[in-house]
Amino acid sequence: MNSCTMQDQELINDLLASEKMLTGTYNTFTNECATQQVRDEFLNLLNEEHQMQADVFSEMKKRGWYPTPAAQQQMIDQARQKFQNAKP
Repeated sequence: MNSCTMQDQELINDLLASEKMLTGTYNTFTNECATQQVRDEFLNLLNEEHQMQADVFSEMKKRGWYPTPAAQQQMIDQARQKFQNAKP
């Protein structure tokens, strides 16, 4: 028996981390494309990776492995104020 097997939660956590890394990498590549055709291809890949990341996140949330507590109204108001003040 293999003592190094990963549990479902560990596998999905690793998958989510991988998706986050890939979206960051594809985003950098997209920003640095020299031609529109290559940029469009990277944008397609980036969109696909974002969708996969969202699917993984959704599954983790559904299983209770990525809790997303509701924000308190005071915190929402503070964030809104911060970003409204940052507008040019």
